[in-house]
Amino acid sequence: MASQREQEAADYLKKHKIMELMENLTSMLFFYRPEKPREFLIEQLEQLKISRQSGVKGPNLFNNSNLDAVLGILDPTNQKYITFAQYKQALTTLGIKDFNECPEGANEDRISHETFKTEAMQGLQRCSATYEQP
Repeated sequence: MASQREQEAADYLKKHKIMELMENLTSMLFFYRPEKPREFLIEQLEQLKISRQSGVKGPNLFNNSNLDAVLGILDPTNQKYITFAQYKQALTTLGIKDFNECPEGANEDRISHETFKTEAMQGLQRCSATYEQP
């Protein structure tokens, strides 16, 4: 059983999303491999601060071309849609835990590429917002 001090530390980490912040920063370091890692991290933290204050999109590893590549795998015949099961699995694989469970096209089991990309980018943005939401 955790002591009170350990529980307070765990609550602090969770409240301030410290683990998520560290995971995102570490992932960006490995992905970009900057020559000056400390300066890169400072820049990323400044971008997060600006994102929090202004609502502008914060740092993120994924962009439209990455999502196009995912769609190329999910829809190799280029039908311009994926199934709801593919949609859910892809978002979960991207690390998005909180996503729209009823996107446009879900009732027909045909999620358009554009809907997937919109939902994915919004979910990725929420995941990268490693600060308390106002």
